[in-house]
Amino acid sequence: MTDNAVAPRTPSSLTLLGTGAMGTALARAWLAAGHEVTVWNRTPARAEALAAEGAVVARSAAEAVAANRLVIVCLLDDASVGDALDGAGLAGRDLVNLTTGTPGEGRTRAAWAEARGARFLDGGIMAVPPMIGVAGSGGYVLYSGSAELFEEHRDTFAVPAGARYVGADPGFAALYDVALLSAMNGMFAGMLHAFALVRPEDIAPKEFAPLLADWLTAMAPAVHQTADRLESGDYTRDVVSNLAMQAAGVPTFLRTAEEQHVSPELLAPYLELMERRVAQGHGDEDGTGMIQLLDLRRGA
Repeated sequence: MTDNAVAPRTPSSLTLLGTGAMGTALARAWLAAGHEVTVWNRTPARAEALAAEGAVVARSAAEAVAANRLVIVCLLDDASVGDALDGAGLAGRDLVNLTTGTPGEGRTRAAWAEARGARFLDGGIMAVPPMIGVAGSGGYVLYSGSAELFEEHRDTFAVPAGARYVGADPGFAALYDVALLSAMNGMFAGMLHAFALVRPEDIAPKEFAPLLADWLTAMAPAVHQTADRLESGDYTRDVVSNLAMQAAGVPTFLRTAEEQHVSPELLAPYLELMERRVAQGHGDEDGTGMIQLLDLRRGA
């Protein structure tokens, strides 16, 4: 995986299809850096604001694609990408799809683009619009597919956010994207359950929040420990709190939720997996082995 967050030395021209909230933020970042940007949106009025900032507004997607070799797409979904590019001349174009999709959609769209004579990158934007074009925001975009395309345009990609290349498989950007967002949603689920537990009491949320943030930060190294155990295949090495000990606390979690009149539905699936893994005789592991229960190919 490569990362680049250096601003381009020589501004270039590009086309951007899609001027929703994210597309508009991307266009403004490139315009501010001196790039020539041609934009198109299915609803023309949504692109007009960018004209006042120097963008060229194309009358059709095909016209926008014809304007530049580098074509970046940021639309609603994969079907929208197909609809927008239907009839556009893609031969000789460098097509970069930043539309949120699945790994399978990324691979299929790559084959579709290459059959039409285009080089292809799929992308996953790990940022919200206010982070785009803001130095030090922490936002970045994942790219996968043509390494040559990425290297040629990496300075341009680095203008709105950090640019990270994650492999030649065009499905990898979407896979990384959804995996990272899935982890985020799991964290948010735990955070909401924690606030729900303390909310009925005389505990100010802002008083509890620093403790919660510090605790989650302290637990973050578990990410690296899990990766080490997955690569070694040994889920019992250097385990401090094994799964049997953790599962023993499940009744306490559930009784506390009941006492606080809080639904356990955000937490219950994880606790159930923990108890099932222990019941299978893996109580000496840490939680890493629960991944086996999630692998549908194993028939678990």
